Amino acid sequence: MTVRVDVQRACADDDIPADDIVASWVTRAIAAAADDMRAEVSIRIVDTDEMRRLNREFRGKDQPTNVLSFPAGPVAGIPASAPVPLGDLAICAPVVGREAADQGKPVAEHWAHMLVHGTLHLLGFDHVADEEAAAMEGLETRILAAAGIPDPYKAAPQSC
Repeated sequence: MTVRVDVQRACADDDIPADDIVASWVTRAIAAAADDMRAEVSIRIVDTDEMRRLNREFRGKDQPTNVLSFPAGPVAGIPASAPVPLGDLAICAPVVGREAADQGKPVAEHWAHMLVHGTLHLLGFDHVADEEAAAMEGLETRILAAAGIPDPYKAAPQSC
């Protein structure tokens, strides 16, 4: 499996994980959900103003949220040996930090959860219907547990 992760930092925050840690969580999610996939993901770490604008423009919600996923969908003409572009994630550093504090959990663990959660959305997982939510949340919990992170759904609900 080969996963390329491009990290763009559009805001400064001491709690944002290093690029290699961001890439490792994306890779773990892809490895758990897809067999031997070669993939490419872009992550943009944003402030509350940019996230509010994105959430308003793409979801009609005039407030910042923790993570937004923009799946690439099928792309014609990509050679079989090239990575599959999965899409883009926008993650709001101030919201992730605030949620971690509100939920009484280490911010690094919440970052891990948001990266896994967003990546699974790029892979087609969703949590609208109860059955889908159970499957997605179960997979997230297993991925995080493999790294010693407790079940994120035992804390307060996410804003996603």
